[in-house]
Parts: sequence; C-alpha cells; structure tokens
Amino acid sequence: VKYATELEVPGDFGEVGAVIVENTEQSYLPSETPDGLTRYRAEELSLLRGNGEGERQQGNRIYDYDVYNDLGNPDSNPDLARPVLGGKEHPYPRRVRAGRPRTESGTFYVPRDEEFSQVKQSAFSASTTSAVLRAVVPAAETIFIDRNLGFPHLTAVDSMYDQGINLPPRTADSPWTDIVPRLVRTVVDSADDILQFVVPDSMKRDRFFWLKDEQFGRQTLAGVNPCSIELVKEWPLMSKLDPEIYGPPESAITTNIVEQQIRGFMTLGQAMKQKKLFMLDYHDLLLPFVGLVRQLEGTTLYGSRALFFLTPVGTLKPVAIELVRPPSKEDGKPQWKQVFTPANCSATEEWLWKLAKAHVLAHDSGYHELVSHFLRTHACLEPYIIATNRQLSAMHPIHRLLHPHFRYTMEINSLARQALINADGIIELAFSPLKYSMQLGSAVYDQRWRFDYEALPKDLIRRGMAVEDPSAPHGLKLTIEDYPYASDGLILWDGLHQWVADYVSHYYPDPSLITSDAELQSWWTEIRTVGHGDKKDEPWWPSLATPSDLIEIVTTIAWTASAQHAAVNFGQYAYGGYFPNRPSIARTNMPTEDPTDEAWKQFIDTPEKALLEMFPSQFQAVVVMAILDVLSNHSVDEEYIGQVMEPAWGDDAVIRAAFERFNGRMKALEVVIDGRNANEKLRNRNGAGVLPYELLKPFSEPGVTGKGVPYSTSI
Repeated sequence: VKYATELEVPGDFGEVGAVIVENTEQSYLPSETPDGLTRYRAEELSLLRGNGEGERQQGNRIYDYDVYNDLGNPDSNPDLARPVLGGKEHPYPRRVRAGRPRTESGTFYVPRDEEFSQVKQSAFSASTTSAVLRAVVPAAETIFIDRNLGFPHLTAVDSMYDQGINLPPRTADSPWTDIVPRLVRTVVDSADDILQFVVPDSMKRDRFFWLKDEQFGRQTLAGVNPCSIELVKEWPLMSKLDPEIYGPPESAITTNIVEQQIRGFMTLGQAMKQKKLFMLDYHDLLLPFVGLVRQLEGTTLYGSRALFFLTPVGTLKPVAIELVRPPSKEDGKPQWKQVFTPANCSATEEWLWKLAKAHVLAHDSGYHELVSHFLRTHACLEPYIIATNRQLSAMHPIHRLLHPHFRYTMEINSLARQALINADGIIELAFSPLKYSMQLGSAVYDQRWRFDYEALPKDLIRRGMAVEDPSAPHGLKLTIEDYPYASDGLILWDGLHQWVADYVSHYYPDPSLITSDAELQSWWTEIRTVGHGDKKDEPWWPSLATPSDLIEIVTTIAWTASAQHAAVNFGQYAYGGYFPNRPSIARTNMPTEDPTDEAWKQFIDTPEKALLEMFPSQFQAVVVMAILDVLSNHSVDEEYIGQVMEPAWGDDAVIRAAFERFNGRMKALEVVIDGRNANEKLRNRNGAGVLPYELLKPFSEPGVTGKGVPYSTSI
C-alpha cells in the first residue's frame, strides 16, 4: 500500500533526516477525532458504504444491504425457484449485497476484511466446513444409489459406528478423506477406506440414551436446543389459527389425559398454579405448512405439541404428545388429531409413543437448525456487521468492542447460502420441512423475533422460564432451578454485561455523549430501519439515549454472536451424531392416521420397521451426521470469549484492567460449571449415563469438544 502526503516544516528546520510514522490503536468518538484524521475518517466510511450500484468483486471492501434473492437456481431447473426472503411477503434480515443478477450464478461476495484468515482456511482444508458444504452430497451419492433407501434394522444404524461404511475405491478426486478426515480410516492390510462415524459422547455414556423419556425431557433443558421449552400459562390449550382453515382450535390433550400421567404427584389445577407444566409448542407454527409439505415425496408433517411435567427432583417427565393434520380441501379429509402418551403396559401404545416422539424430535431438529441456529445466530447478526462497518469508523470505540464478535460470520453465512440453505441444499435434502425450510424461518422471524427478546434474561421471562426477583442471583428466579442452559448462561451474561458496562462507561461518562454521537445514532438507526427493515415499525425496539441503553444493546449483540451461538451449535454432534436421538426428518405418517387393515397389521407385526421407515434415509443420515461433525468443530485459531484481548483494549489502562476482570469472571465460570456437573442433586447434568453440560464453558481446545464459547459465530 502506498500513501502520498505533504509535510509542511519551518524554513529554518534544516535537513530532514527521517520521518517517523506511528500507527496508534487509540479509539476516538467522532467529536474527539484529531483534526488531521477527521476528513480521512469520513472518507473511509464513505468508501465502505459504496454507492449501491454495480457488481461486487473479490477484494472489494464495500458493505451494502440486499435481500436473500440468491437461494434459488431457476436457470438450471424451474423446480429450484425459491421466493425472495426479505420484504413484505417473506420478512427476513438483510444480507450483504453482491450486486449480481438474481438468477445468474457467480462468486458469492464477502468484503475482504470478513474473509477467513489463512490459518482458518488451512484448518478448513483439513476439517473442511467449506468443502463439506459443497461436496458432502455428491460424496454421499457415491455410496448410496438410492437416496430414499432406509435402514433395514437398528443394528445397521449401529454398524456405522462399529464397522463403518465401505467407501468406493480411492481415486485422485476421492472426496471423503478431504471432507471429514476424522471419520475416515483405512483398513489394516488393505487400501480400502471406511467411513466410520465417531461414537458421540452422549452415546458413549449410555448406548440406549435415545430411547429414554428422561433424556427426551432433559435435552429440552440441557441439549442442543434448550431455548424452545416454555411454561404452560393457559389451560385448556388452544390454537390461535383461523378455525375456518385449520379446524377446531381446541387441543385434544385433556385434563383427564394429563392427570392420568401425573397421578400421585398432584392435580392439573395444582400443576398449573405451581408452574409445573411445560411444553414444546410447534402447533401453530407448523400447521400452515402441513398441506404444502405433504405434497413432497419422501416426507410428511404435523402440527405438534409435547407436554412435560416438572417432577419433585427437578427433571421433566414427558406427559403427552399431540399431532395434528389440518383439514384438506384437495381430498376433502377433515382435521385429524391424536394424543399419544407414555404407556405402562401396552406394547402397541409404547411403539406409537416412540413414533410420535420421533415426529416431535424431527420438528425440534428442523426448528433448531433453521431458527435457533441459523436465523437467530447467523442471519440476524449480519445486519449488525454491515451497519458497524458502514456507520462506525474503525477508530470508534464501539466498533472496536464489537469487532471480535463479528469475526468470520459473513464468510460462513455466504457458505451457507451456497450449499446449506439454498435450493436443493443440505437443509432442503434432509431437514423438515425440506423445500419450505427457509419460508418457515421467515414465518418465525415475522411472528416471533424481537431484538429485545434476544437478551437472555428477557427471553427466559418471555417463555415463563424465569421471573424478575431483585433478591435472586442475576435478578431472576428460574422456574426450573436445574436448567443448565439458563443457570450457566446467566453467569456468562452477567460477566459479559459487566465488561460492556465498564467499557461503555469509560467512553461515555455522560448521556449527552450518546445522543451527540452521530456515528452511533446512524448505526442504530440503520440496524433498525434497513438491516432489519421488515421490523422497522415495531414498537419494541430499544431507544438509544443513555449509556445503559447502549450497554443493553451491545451486550445483546455480543451474547448472540458468542454464547447463544455456542449453546446451539457446538453440541450438535454430541446429540445429533447418533441420529435416532434427533432425527432430522420424519418420512411417514403415524400408523393411526387413516390406516388400512394391511398397513395396521404390518405395524403390529413389525413396529421396528415402521420406526425405521419414519427415520431419515441412509443417504440423509450420513449427510446430516457428516455436517454436524464439522459444525461442532473448533478451529485451531478460535478466539474464545474473555481469553484474547484486542490490541486496542490493551493500549488503554482502564480498558485493560476491565478486560482482565472479565477474563477472571470467565475463568471462574469454568470452575462453577465443573462444580455443578459434579453435583448429584442436579439431575439434568449429573447421573449415570448423563452427559455433563459444558456448552457454555468459555474455553476449549481445538476439535469436537462440546464446550468453548468463541467470540463470534465463526462456523
């Protein structure tokens, strides 16, 4: 890089012997910018914003907004057309603009400052997120000729871990060794390769964990999707959808059904009063998609509710599952709904319960990947990154505070649009609800997403999992005391909040500095009205007028990028690596839905076959498990929260001291988590065969570890 400048020196200065150029990491609010830098500060921001025109090229440093108009590929196949996400019809956060024509293929643009480092790229050539996303489907097709072929028996599932799957003879372009080297081994005394999945930690501890109802309940609190469980606040359960379209709104889960399951504990009225009933509720969200999904081959869908009871020992006991099919105008079928319960003495009811549970787990898996993971911790972050680069100078203290929380996110989002969430991508091939997956994410963004609820304390309160209590730790009293995600998360949230508060208070000792900071105000306005423009008129957006406002906003963004992403990402292989525990899709209807005599007899004679036909196909299972292995992996250059200090922070003594306190809090959290995992009274994280909850332990070594909170959504 060459810089040209003119230096004015006094005439009697004498000969110039040297020019010292010093690069400082000092941060400046706009009003405090040295005169010599004011013009350059403004010019750089102008260049980063661009003019909104033209196609972006590799190496550009331009940040602009666009809708998700690059997921489809109708030029190659009309069936691969997909609606644009972003706008009135399908609301969604904005992404970085590439500027290429909507249906024209080309390089996916990422501003060069957001690209993977050479270390990250080198690590990925071995552990290969990039390669997996592009190559895992073609690689799987070399093994399975029939994408729809299911597993013949449960021992065939286990053989993927015990014996492995024979791979085709190795050639120069054999993909598997490059894609997932951790999962490929060469047979001794042979040149043959075998794809052998690593036994997930949850299965190592208990080979039959996936069958147990205790695990079904426990994983809603300490699994990979611990942010969907909610308190039942009203009884009876009622749908809010239009009954003219979706049928009678009353749930089929009755008081009598619940009281049969909690007999010996209390009545339903007592359970409601004492806040003992909880639910996974995907009924109203999924029901509008049922008719569409059922027109696709190789899958089905229901609206679902799963009800749980909080036992005296603090664990969740599954009580009932309700599956609902709306009325159909096409074939004239009426609404169908049925409740399934854990059976004590009926073999038929016990198998029906297993099948119903597989449906709910498939719904939870799809929701987790599309909403809890991609929407909330990937897509919703991208507007913050774009706005930060467009409106906050690199010298701005808030830019420097947020910078590590944005590392690699835009690059990984670009990869996702190319091979994960795109038409005929991995999500559409293997996760419910297939080609309507991203439309489901749009529906959730439209109906449920709120910036203020992305803050952990407010999210817990919204779901009824906590109430405000000034006398309680963190100012909240948890509805379920042994809720590992929440109890560990609140400590991390408080530590992060205090670090942000110390930092913001140093640069903004007076509220007037907030309101007079033009860059800061433009940043927050652009996030609300452009980046999340489909939500711009919502009344719940926080104002930005005081240091406390800024502290809450920045903490929420930093939490989402770090701890929230870690909680829903790095346990994916531990819980989904043995797919019967979390099937990504349910392929067949319940045998009780409009059964023929022949179909019912087949279910009675071979119920295991019915379960295997419902599970993902062999092709789908291999693709998903290979992806989950890579997504659960920590890169060798990972930067963990509170561990690595940014250079600009270390240059300021006050900020350096605040960070050192933050580092101490993160180290203390590790000790607390270890202590909780050793506490026999905490049965959701301790016990025979129970996987300890470590997803919010701040630090980790590289690899698939089930712990570690990176600063950013970097995978």
